[in-house]
Amino acid sequence: MSVRARNRWQLTAVTAGLAVIVLGAAVPARAGVPSDQLKAQVDRVVRVLDDTELQKSARAAERRAAIRRIANETFDFTETTRRALGPHWQARTPAEREEFTGLFADLLERSYIGQIEQYSGNEKIQYLGDTIDGDQAQVRTKLITKAGAEVPVDYRMNRVGDRWLVYDVSIEGISLVLNYRAQFDRIIRSASYKVLAEKLKAKQDEGRQADAANLKRASSSK
Repeated sequence: MSVRARNRWQLTAVTAGLAVIVLGAAVPARAGVPSDQLKAQVDRVVRVLDDTELQKSARAAERRAAIRRIANETFDFTETTRRALGPHWQARTPAEREEFTGLFADLLERSYIGQIEQYSGNEKIQYLGDTIDGDQAQVRTKLITKAGAEVPVDYRMNRVGDRWLVYDVSIEGISLVLNYRAQFDRIIRSASYKVLAEKLKAKQDEGRQADAANLKRASSSK
């Protein structure tokens, strides 16, 4: 992802709730208006971020775990992964698909939770409407940053049982799925799928080491 595109993602990380987009009771299972379900999940993330107890450094791991839980109830990571791999998805075995989905979901969550935690309470989200076509929907929103900039953010969702789940987010027309599809395709064609999976595993290991180091620092500061 280019620096320009990454900066756009950072501006809207709070809305992704996902960050990769993941507290409290689960949202009631119903396939109602997609924007209602999305807003309910984003509001849950904001409550986590506004919780003064969870803002303490010693409870950072708990805060991040809460955000992850909401993300897992908001995003269809399997669909996101399928679309990001594009034609390469069909060539994967069921075991490879399951492994890669887990790796990619972890990458997305770790990439954006750090940005979500920068939420200051001054950002505003406007929900502009839904477009529903069968089991597919698009929710149009606008993020108004604390500096007053207006950033259009569109969520693409699909109906899974009684819920609407996000599988792609576009910021000013830049799609998360298409950005990663280009990167994944380039690596697979120039090297191999195995190399791509190893890169994601390395990212996961780095994240776990960082989590362990942060937890150690928080424990020593008590």
